[in-house]
Amino acid sequence: MKDAAPQPVRLAEYTPFPFVVEHVELWFTLAGPDTRVRSKIRFAPNPAAAAPAREIFLHGKELKLISAQIDGAAVEPALTPKGLTCPVPEGAFTWEAEVQIDPTTNTSLDGLYVSGGMYCTQCEAEGFRKITYYPDRPDVMAPFRVHIDSDMPVKLSNGNPVGDGEWDDPWPKPAYLFALVAGDLRAFSSDFNTMSGRAVDLNIYVRPGDEPRAEYAMDALIRSMKWDEEVYGREYDLDVFNIVAVDDFNMGAMENKGLNIFNSKYVLASPETATDGDYDLIEGIIAHEYFHNWTGNRITCRDWFQLCLKEGLTVFRDQQFSSDMRGAAVKRITEVMQLRARQFREDQGPLAHPVRPEEYIEINNFYTATVYEKGAEVIHMLKHLVGDEGYKKALDLYFERHDGDAATIEDWLKVFEDATGRDLSQFARWYSQAGTPRLSVSESFKDGTLTLDFKQETKPTPGQPIKAPQVIPIAVGLIGPNGDEVVPTTVLEMNEAEQSFDFTGLSAKPVASILRGFSAPVVLDRPLDSATRAFLLAHDTDPFNRWEAGRVLGKEVLTAMITKGAPPSPDLLSGLHRLVADDSLEPAYRALMLGLPSEDDLAQTLFDSGHVPDPAAIHAARETLLEAMATEMEPTLASLYEQMETPAPYTPDAEAAGKRSLRSACLGLLSRRDGCARAKVLFEAADNMTEELSALAVLVRHGEGAEALQTFYDKWHHDRLVMDKWFMLQVVQAPAEKMAETAKALTEHADFDWKNPNRFRSVLGAMQANPAGFHRADGAAYQLYADWLIRLDPVNPQTTARMTTGFETWARYDADRQQMIRGELERIAALEGLSENTGEMVGRILG
Repeated sequence: MKDAAPQPVRLAEYTPFPFVVEHVELWFTLAGPDTRVRSKIRFAPNPAAAAPAREIFLHGKELKLISAQIDGAAVEPALTPKGLTCPVPEGAFTWEAEVQIDPTTNTSLDGLYVSGGMYCTQCEAEGFRKITYYPDRPDVMAPFRVHIDSDMPVKLSNGNPVGDGEWDDPWPKPAYLFALVAGDLRAFSSDFNTMSGRAVDLNIYVRPGDEPRAEYAMDALIRSMKWDEEVYGREYDLDVFNIVAVDDFNMGAMENKGLNIFNSKYVLASPETATDGDYDLIEGIIAHEYFHNWTGNRITCRDWFQLCLKEGLTVFRDQQFSSDMRGAAVKRITEVMQLRARQFREDQGPLAHPVRPEEYIEINNFYTATVYEKGAEVIHMLKHLVGDEGYKKALDLYFERHDGDAATIEDWLKVFEDATGRDLSQFARWYSQAGTPRLSVSESFKDGTLTLDFKQETKPTPGQPIKAPQVIPIAVGLIGPNGDEVVPTTVLEMNEAEQSFDFTGLSAKPVASILRGFSAPVVLDRPLDSATRAFLLAHDTDPFNRWEAGRVLGKEVLTAMITKGAPPSPDLLSGLHRLVADDSLEPAYRALMLGLPSEDDLAQTLFDSGHVPDPAAIHAARETLLEAMATEMEPTLASLYEQMETPAPYTPDAEAAGKRSLRSACLGLLSRRDGCARAKVLFEAADNMTEELSALAVLVRHGEGAEALQTFYDKWHHDRLVMDKWFMLQVVQAPAEKMAETAKALTEHADFDWKNPNRFRSVLGAMQANPAGFHRADGAAYQLYADWLIRLDPVNPQTTARMTTGFETWARYDADRQQMIRGELERIAALEGLSENTGEMVGRILG
């Protein structure tokens, strides 16, 4: 008999915890399966509570209670699988307890666990309850003092060191920010002097031998600290800042106060083992977790419904940082590509939810693209609406007013209202209303006046059938018939379901460049002929919209090829050719112009226009267009391939990385014409992982990679992170008709460690990046994928639940595919002992 369905947690039912925590002291004795944790916690009545409480509930999960005391007297609390309840005296009191835990068998990778002989923690969102009994909720904040008894040479926790294995964190923090690490580690060290003159010791702890590969992460950390002082006026507030690289980690990284814990793939880098993309991610994620020190730690969230308060804002801040480091135009395009690939897909399916959800069963299932990426886009819009000065004034007030608080979205918006005098009540719908608005536009020109008529509509989403109009900032510029900009970028503010805007005093009909810089996360429906799109592709002065013109033209061409059998468009081919040959454009931008819309993007586009997408036909059309591009541009591509060669030694800076990205794009197209000759030469000669992996991908894609794959394996089989790339590449580049068999064979490889999240994702997660193979008509990939989710769930529910999203688009496909996917989802849902994490996700996907 299955357990009763878990009950949701609801935002509307929030009540303050009846006690405040004045201080926490913890003693850890790390002894494998007999690890002991002793706690001493000072509680006092919470004046914000509705009434004084005479009992206390403390969260606890998978703990063995050894003893418990209140004010020195033994107590016997009532225990449940979720925690304990105990009577308490009036007024303040001291709780003491000792528990036994076994981190060696904790494969879920939350709480305290062991990774390769190293003890480490992951407490966000609710992992601390697996360490000791505590009110494990973000609005309960306290200073912590920690003692670690272990024979490990390195013993770390939050705050400042006060002795061997002793740490004191003076800043009140919620339990989700607690961290502990103990292991045989080596430090790559540096220092930083803050703007007020405080000296901060910086350390990145890695396994012995990995120290040189932490150099770039340290450089990124120092640049992040300096940038946050210069741009936001935020100074670091402890004497040390530590980062630890961990091999077994469910997420990318964690911002624990003063002790960030990172998935090792986002710390370790060398030219020989890391690609340009790895360096870019390391820089951005290091910055993101550091920026959390203020937007997440010093100001945290009142409850998990406010998760977007810390994550959306910190994503926005790391996007600003990356734009300053690597160029605003290219970074903005890549941000939007990621948003559309992940968040728009989420908004268009059964997993759609508001940026601030109203309820959840398992909070780990809401670490989503909507909370993170759309949360950042909401702040991007807010900055558009209030301007740079208004934004700065509001953020200064936010830090001043809420330092030390567990805040809410209402607190955040009130700061902007007070700082700028704006009424943001309608704008708040972006936080409460799910779905991606569709913005349609028509235009007319008469007597020197251009009129733009806009309509907005948001389709129903689960639990929200009716949508109200939202505030949409629409950045518009006008381009004259000769290609000159006649009206610079102007931000129109739309707040009604239908609204018109006039541009007067024009001598000739211009072409409007609409939604510049992607000023709002909407789908723009704008019927234009191919000649006008080609004009924007050639002349738009906004780099995002110029790229967008090529993308939309490419989607229209591919749609016609798929649905009507049309040939590749000469207008598209010639327009792209001119852009790629334009030396005035930075190489990274030209590389993006050569990228076609993804197969998943095309599937959604076809579905939205009333067609049932055929994954094989989509793949074939893209291949045909890529062949036409290679034929059209071959001499130019060959010349660029030689020009973009970067001199040794390798450097990861944006300019050099941009050249390599364009060179790689050229190689991919040229290999369709030269029989992979250049790729074979490059694979042998490459002195950096970016080019070595790029060449290998081309060889595998064209069926020429067997020998190169073995060579690569022999060279790199000792390096866990490089081997993740080896596994992933084979799945992504496999022919559709062989992808499921390729993935299955890799799961049987001696180096496939399915309990390591990185390795699991490198094979099973990579299947989603090969849509034609994943959606193969016989359903073999669906069955393999579900088989492995079923196997993983009892071991690591978080990773399993997140990977169920591979099935979230099932409703867009034909009846046979729908039936097969539904069957796999129902097979998962029917399992005895299915985790709440995975059960909730599968239920939502099935609707």
